[in-house]
Amino acid sequence: MSLIWRYISRYNSVLFFNVLGAFGFVFVELGLPTMLARLINGTIAGEGRGHILQITAIMFGLAFVGLVGRVIVAYTTSRVTTNMVADMRDDLYKKIQTFSHEEFDRFGVSSLVTRVTNDAFVLMQFAQMMLRMGLMTFIMMFASFFMIARTSPSLSWILLPAFPVLLIMILVVGKKSQPLSDAQQKNLDNINGNLRESLSGMRVIRAFVREDFQAERFETVNTLYSTVSKKLFRLMAWNQPLFSHIINLIIIAIMWFGSGKIASGNLQLGNLTAFIEYSFHALFSFMNFAVVFMMYPRASVSAKRIREVLETESSISPNETGITETETHGYLVFENVSFAYPGNTSTPVIKDISFTAQPGQTIAFIGSTGSGKSTLIQLIPRFYDVTKGRILVDGHDVRDYNLKALRAKIGFIPQKALLFTGTISENLRYGKGDASHKEIEEASEISQAKEFISRKPDKFDEHLAEGGSNLSGGQKQRLSIARAVVRKPDIYIFDDSFSALDYKTDASLRARLKKETGKATVIIVAQRISTIMHADKIIVLNEGEVVGQGTHKELLKTNQIYYDIASSQMSKEELA
Repeated sequence: MSLIWRYISRYNSVLFFNVLGAFGFVFVELGLPTMLARLINGTIAGEGRGHILQITAIMFGLAFVGLVGRVIVAYTTSRVTTNMVADMRDDLYKKIQTFSHEEFDRFGVSSLVTRVTNDAFVLMQFAQMMLRMGLMTFIMMFASFFMIARTSPSLSWILLPAFPVLLIMILVVGKKSQPLSDAQQKNLDNINGNLRESLSGMRVIRAFVREDFQAERFETVNTLYSTVSKKLFRLMAWNQPLFSHIINLIIIAIMWFGSGKIASGNLQLGNLTAFIEYSFHALFSFMNFAVVFMMYPRASVSAKRIREVLETESSISPNETGITETETHGYLVFENVSFAYPGNTSTPVIKDISFTAQPGQTIAFIGSTGSGKSTLIQLIPRFYDVTKGRILVDGHDVRDYNLKALRAKIGFIPQKALLFTGTISENLRYGKGDASHKEIEEASEISQAKEFISRKPDKFDEHLAEGGSNLSGGQKQRLSIARAVVRKPDIYIFDDSFSALDYKTDASLRARLKKETGKATVIIVAQRISTIMHADKIIVLNEGEVVGQGTHKELLKTNQIYYDIASSQMSKEELA
């Protein structure tokens, strides 16, 4: 409730009209039985036609006021709740944007998607029930009790046994539905995770003819969700029939005892009719209030999951007051850097690494799979923070920088080229929104992407599908490189970013990059010797440790690991 109130309280003026509409509707709903009682009593007493017309006119007026009240409640509820869920999703998205890789690993992408979409929707539904039904029924319930006691105190006792029974039912259902709601949302996370994995890996699934296997895996998680949902909905399904049955029994009892009072002259027929209406409103309002209350456990689970995201602080501090400007540009120093993934500090994946890089230099990393190459370069833009030692950029510890300012110095080209839905030019301007057409043309020429772009019907305005799926792997890599070149950063980081290129394109691209990045520092992670053999310094990693440093020729003579990698890719003449 506190989370929902935090958002809906932003719209107090709209809420005021919601409350006003609810009071108006309740006033009408209870005013109509009162007028009906006067009409019946007056007719029996022999009142004239003028009395009947007068009461009827008042009832028509009340009905119109009730309609207006209902419309106001419906409109204000829709406006407040849609704004609430929009604000909530905006806040969630902004918060997720601040998360480091550690938080993404902890929550899981599929769970975060569920929290932003489904959990926020559950809270919107609950808020709608509260504002549209909960408020009105709460007011109606107490106002009905007042009118019941005022109309016939001697019949009021008939209602008393119903409320403890109904209250016990509500509490039992609420207690049992809480764990079921929790399990339901977790199973929905699993469905989203399985679906996301299957859709992104569809080519592999088809290549290995594993469609049936994947279908069985999805069926398993879907069945778990279905089983829990059936239990939850079955539990909820019992309530309305039982509530209705209890209400019917109470109405029958009122009519039985009320008819006796009419026969004895202690109660008028119109008052009995009004009393029945008031009793129905009281019981029906209690039932509707119970429906809102029984939705609370599910909403509570969703609210808890959303609060977990909103209240989680990133392990990487954005350091808003940190360094934003430096006198030098492109200097990089690793001082005895070690790193272990969170929760596994006893086994560091990077161990005591030191090196320096200056503008105009190219530093390359090579090593077997799992040697820590990609992990090491992710420490520079602070995707993770070092466990021990420090990394200096332009003479300052990266942790002392304003995070955005630090990353603005870096052009990061990831191992897996990721493009976004939109045009080619929009993707190339991703790192520099105000880049001119000339700048993106030059960057595409440097990255050897201009050739295939020029063959597209719409050139730079060609629309890319999700993830750039309508491009080849090499084309995506070239656009990723062009995106970084447009930015003109102080430090370029290539994380095996040439792996999908043919040797000719690779050589041409590196030659052009050499001219473009002459005043910048270039960090390259690669598996191809041809990609890094001209680097100023090559660092050989093995199990997270530096086992060799030097030029290509030096390492061929002094480092067995490097020689083994080179010999698997080069001829004997080239090794000589």
